[in-house]
Amino acid sequence: MIRLSYFRLLFLGVCISLLYSCTSQPNNSSKQESVGSTDSLSGKTTTALSDTPAAPIVSTLSTAISCTREMLPDDSMNYMAGGAGAYRPTQPNPIPAVLPAAAGMVYIPGGEFSMGIPDPTRVKGGGKEAMPDARPIHRVKLKAFLMDEHEVTNAEFAAFVKATGYVTLAEKKPTREEFPDALPEMLVAGSVVFTPPNHEVRLDDHLQWWSYVKAADWRHPEGPSSSNKGKEQNPVVHIAWEDAAAYAKWAGKRLPTEAEWEFAARGGLTGNIYAWGNQLQPGGKKMANIFQGHFPERNSAEDGYPTTSPVKKFPANGYGLYDMAGNVWEWCADWYRNDYYTSRASDKAWTDPTGPADSFDPDEPGVPKKVQRGGSFLCTDQYCTRYMVGTRGKADWRTATNHAGFRCVKDIN
Repeated sequence: MIRLSYFRLLFLGVCISLLYSCTSQPNNSSKQESVGSTDSLSGKTTTALSDTPAAPIVSTLSTAISCTREMLPDDSMNYMAGGAGAYRPTQPNPIPAVLPAAAGMVYIPGGEFSMGIPDPTRVKGGGKEAMPDARPIHRVKLKAFLMDEHEVTNAEFAAFVKATGYVTLAEKKPTREEFPDALPEMLVAGSVVFTPPNHEVRLDDHLQWWSYVKAADWRHPEGPSSSNKGKEQNPVVHIAWEDAAAYAKWAGKRLPTEAEWEFAARGGLTGNIYAWGNQLQPGGKKMANIFQGHFPERNSAEDGYPTTSPVKKFPANGYGLYDMAGNVWEWCADWYRNDYYTSRASDKAWTDPTGPADSFDPDEPGVPKKVQRGGSFLCTDQYCTRYMVGTRGKADWRTATNHAGFRCVKDIN
């Protein structure tokens, strides 16, 4: 967890565990491609190698489908050259005459789709991250399911806590067993909060904008003097994976698999960069709560929200789901491995995959991590463009921060 890793930083000399790797560079001249992952606090990328060949421009142009619609001609060509020729049309399952229903949830038909993303650095606004851990693009087949139409809110989480007395990880005091070398005064409950500097900084040291804050938790998102009062409809934050899983179980639901999350986020579209299409701001319209300005010291909040926004403030995708990009990162059920896609590369569709059996991140080999998806209000093409729909995030499963939350899914019997 970030709390654990932060104490490691302070007392054991080990770097803080952050959420998503973002710095690997594409290798367009080789048949081997770096496979990396992004840790959401550090932005560090880990790399491995895959045997996925780079897609030549000439051979892929003729295979372009809806994945290049709305793009400028140069972007379209570059996107296809980056690997978009591997996309094949989404084939949703037949829709039943009577749809299963649950309050606040949306029916997701499932079906077969292409999962992953080409190298986005080739297109305008694609950022500086090659996203190698999201390749090769591969086919996945899923059953239908129900998904929360929006991220779990403070009000919904408060109802869970009232009914069960649940205490989140961030509200618990770290133990001497966890941190035998820590000074007693440092063993305090808290969580990690975005605390931007007041001046421009290099983006190679995330500790310049993240701080472990005493008494920061879901009720006090910026620390003890803050409150979530008046933000009942904002997504709950400072939620570790175990907290999200506990809520889901109480609600008779579960966390989505990474494949379910991506299928739902695509909203029936094939291979688009964003959950709504291929333009970040179509017609100048803000489609998600992400970072504007100069990261990390100046957030101009042109979308109206310097931190989280109330759910359903931005347009829904094709399935009627809100905030599938930005606002807060969302936990998935799967363990994270940066080489997972390459390890299962196959011409056949994977059926209802649930992720690898274990976790491995070369940056922090001993730290188990779960997948996170969707990006947050801190994502920007200057640092982390993980609001792009096929990209992957990761986090220590016992991490809590003020830009991570979750939503749930439910099986259809």
